[in-house]
Amino acid sequence: MQDQNQSPFNALPPVVVALVIVILGIEIVFSLGARGFIGGPEAVGWRLSALQEYGFGAQYFWWMWESGTWPFDLLKRFVTYAFVHGAFTQTIFVCVFLLAMGKMVGEAMGEIAVVLIFLGSAIGGALAYALLVGGNVALIGGFPAVYGLIGGFTHLLWLSLATVGAQQYRAFSLIAFLMGIQLLFGLIFGGSPEWVADLAGFGTGFVMSFFLVPGGWARILQKLRQER
Repeated sequence: MQDQNQSPFNALPPVVVALVIVILGIEIVFSLGARGFIGGPEAVGWRLSALQEYGFGAQYFWWMWESGTWPFDLLKRFVTYAFVHGAFTQTIFVCVFLLAMGKMVGEAMGEIAVVLIFLGSAIGGALAYALLVGGNVALIGGFPAVYGLIGGFTHLLWLSLATVGAQQYRAFSLIAFLMGIQLLFGLIFGGSPEWVADLAGFGTGFVMSFFLVPGGWARILQKLRQER
């Protein structure tokens, strides 16, 4: 029988809970500071200061590329932008996706895979944003990273459908739906180039899963041997 006193968080991989606590904790500090509950008058500008300090901009990448120097203060932005958000609602949506997708990916691939996909997809999303979008509009928020976890979940579903002989393209229904929603909102409220980073994050997570899913390396090596 199931223990009625068991915490609902026990079903979640600890690393997923830790990521949510960090992201939500940062947002709570910003929100409390903006309302004057902590930090005094200076706290009103905490969010803006954090976005300027940790947000990602294409101009940083191109400056490093052209100068040939790669200072940590700029390199960190490929990851740190995923932990700061422009609004409380954005943070909540990111945390919901992180809890849902992180649980499924973590149970199938392990906690290390969750961290690698989350961080790798954040980097992939930022790189695509710099290469394809450019400009001076900052990239902030964890959507590219959690879209990477959606890519990991899609990969798991893709493999599952293959084992039962079903059409594997059905695995991409979720990302197609999410991209459709973004397109609809863009048509109604005005487009945003951040979808490029989201889609790149998804692709990064999907590709990384080939190597991180249990037995993935063996399948890749077997495929390479067959092609020789």
